[in-house]
Amino acid sequence: MRTQSVRRRWWIVAIILTGVLAAALTAPAADSSPPDPTPDEVKRRLKELEEQVDRLNHESRQHEVQIDNQIRNPLAQWKDGFYISSADNRFKLRIGAYTQFDGRFFVNDEANQNTNQFLIRRARLDLQGTVFKYFDFRILPDFGGSSVQIYDSYLDFNYFPEAKLRFGKFKPPVGLERLQSATSLMFVERGLPTNLLPNRDIGVQFFGDVFDGAVGYQLGIVNGVPDNLNPTNVNDTNDDKDFVGRVFALPFTSTDLSALKSLGVGVAGSYGRQGGNTSTPDVPTYKSTGQATFFSFNGAVTNATDPTKNLGPVIASGQRSRVSPQAYYYVGPFGALFEYVYESQEYKRDKKTATFGNDAWQVAASYVLTGEPASYKGVTPFRPFQPLDDGGWGPGAFELAGRYGEIDIDSDVYSTGFADKTKSAHRATEFVLGGNWYLNKNVKVVLDYAQTEFADGAKKGNRPNEYVIESRVQLAF
Repeated sequence: MRTQSVRRRWWIVAIILTGVLAAALTAPAADSSPPDPTPDEVKRRLKELEEQVDRLNHESRQHEVQIDNQIRNPLAQWKDGFYISSADNRFKLRIGAYTQFDGRFFVNDEANQNTNQFLIRRARLDLQGTVFKYFDFRILPDFGGSSVQIYDSYLDFNYFPEAKLRFGKFKPPVGLERLQSATSLMFVERGLPTNLLPNRDIGVQFFGDVFDGAVGYQLGIVNGVPDNLNPTNVNDTNDDKDFVGRVFALPFTSTDLSALKSLGVGVAGSYGRQGGNTSTPDVPTYKSTGQATFFSFNGAVTNATDPTKNLGPVIASGQRSRVSPQAYYYVGPFGALFEYVYESQEYKRDKKTATFGNDAWQVAASYVLTGEPASYKGVTPFRPFQPLDDGGWGPGAFELAGRYGEIDIDSDVYSTGFADKTKSAHRATEFVLGGNWYLNKNVKVVLDYAQTEFADGAKKGNRPNEYVIESRVQLAF
């Protein structure tokens, strides 16, 4: 770089001298031509040339120093995580993480169907960044389970903010609460509609915001996964793919109507064909707030005495579609969220086929007692927690929340022999009350009480009600 700069300076000097010489040679030879310059004038001109060269040298050195600083002196700081970037912001890296230590304790569990336990619900390292200005990425591994899983791993091309491209593994744009970060949830667990929605999938997505951020959209094509599943195997067994899409609008975000600025409404959906097999049926299971499985399809049945009565497992085979109208509303310390999901799916068991329609909905609301504004991205306390003996008093932020929801599984699953009425409930209705304490923007404590009632699912009538107390201590940055 410095060698090129030196060459450039001498080229400039050579051009100037060549120009002076050419002017002297081409000047008309007439009696009226000016006299030859005096020695003092020659010295003055040479001094001016030297000053021009010095100025060019100085500007070149300043440019080199600026480039060197951009390369050798990146900016590093703490910005909701460890953040480092080049001086021109063309390269960025943010290292974040979050961990959730949960407690799950069941009340009146006389049949001992569930286990009281402490657990690490999530422990995720969040790597986000930018390379060459127009390429954003995210890698989100989870270490909280029995094995490491990759939840997000994608690359965005963001040359046009209104029309970005995403490649990799990400959340399909269908469920409103599913798209909300796990660190920003009102409750320890998501609501019942999440059972009918995809968790993560692998594919390509076209997305962006238009009309000054008033409307956001996503359109994508993905492999297609069973409900509420994070695919861990990159080998897709189905040639068909799912089309997913969502439009979500904030119609008053740019107006002076402050009470409606954070009203959002939208609709999302998916369509595709599933092609499971006996080894990979691709059928879902559905869970309660306490993460107990209350519905599953029948598996294979072997009759040792009469093989003609053997039955294969239920397989997802054929069209699947979802539609989900959704909305949220935030004003001051109050927040509310609503979503509905309807899903239709074709299934097969041996030579028998059937189509089942399932639906679920929920309404959730919260109120921040300490006055901070509620939002889809969570609450940031005005006065973070600080003891009196540490130079002052800060209580953090306190929030109360409630949720009511229901999921209905098509009762025809029983009459067709695709599910067992004595083992799987076809309806679950939940009611949840919760309290959240935001000590600061990074630490959060959650305490919930959830009650779920079931229809069917036991040898004699209904599965016993579930009463569970759930707690969480969360660190996120």
